[in-house]
Amino acid sequence: MEISNTLIDKLAKLSRLHFDEEGKTAIRNDLEKMIGFVDKLNELNTSGVEPLMHINSNVNVLREDEVKQVFTRQQALMNASVKDEQFFKVPKVIKK
Repeated sequence: MEISNTLIDKLAKLSRLHFDEEGKTAIRNDLEKMIGFVDKLNELNTSGVEPLMHINSNVNVLREDEVKQVFTRQQALMNASVKDEQFFKVPKVIKK
C-alpha cells in the first residue's frame, strides 16, 4: 500500500489533526513501518490456528455480592473536611 500525501491529508482530516510538511514525512514513515509489520505478519502460516476470542476459558467470572460492614451516615461523614448534616460538600465543577 502506498502512503501518499492525499492519504495523509484524508487521515488528518478524519482525525482532526494538522500536520506541516515535516510532520507529514514523520507520519508517512510511521505508517510505512506499521504496514510493513502487518505485511510481515501476513507471511505466517496460520492454517491450523483457531481464532482466539478470550485469553483463557473463564468467561464472566464474578464474585457473589456479600453485605459487609455498613456505615451510618454520621460515621461516613465523620472525617469529611467539608460537610453538612447529610452530605459531603465538594467544589462546584459545572458552570452555567
